[in-house]
Amino acid sequence: MERLSWSEYFQSITSLVAERSTCLRRRVGALAVKDRRILATGYNGAPRGMRDCLELGCLREELGVPSGQRHELCRGLHAEQNVIIQAAIHGISLDGAELYCTHQPCLICAKMLINCGIRSVRFASAYPDPLSEALFLEAGVELLPLPGKSEDLPPDTDRAAG
Repeated sequence: MERLSWSEYFQSITSLVAERSTCLRRRVGALAVKDRRILATGYNGAPRGMRDCLELGCLREELGVPSGQRHELCRGLHAEQNVIIQAAIHGISLDGAELYCTHQPCLICAKMLINCGIRSVRFASAYPDPLSEALFLEAGVELLPLPGKSEDLPPDTDRAAG
């Protein structure tokens, strides 16, 4: 039996974290790692204590909002945002950490991750957001797709559209 690489290990955990998602469109998980230690995890869903899309349905679907647009029309936080929030709640710095994510971060999350000092982002499934990619490049944050892992992601209804 072959031992998992660190990258495979963390990406596998990220996929498991995504299973907690309450989003009807896309299940996303993320975790921040530094020195091979998990600092914080996050998945996409409504703020704590609030009703989620599993209970209420998806407003974006009801309004016909295309994927990648009008993020403000959603009850949920992104997995990357929840990683940042969890780290902040527990007083953990993300400066110099790596982010593992089931999906490539959007522009909003990219800006937040850059400001947190994340040094690299490893993701399994692409998200077509050229501006996000450009910001990561300009900030010197490595954006690293993980080959061959998309099939291990939790199912979602809109993966290809981003």
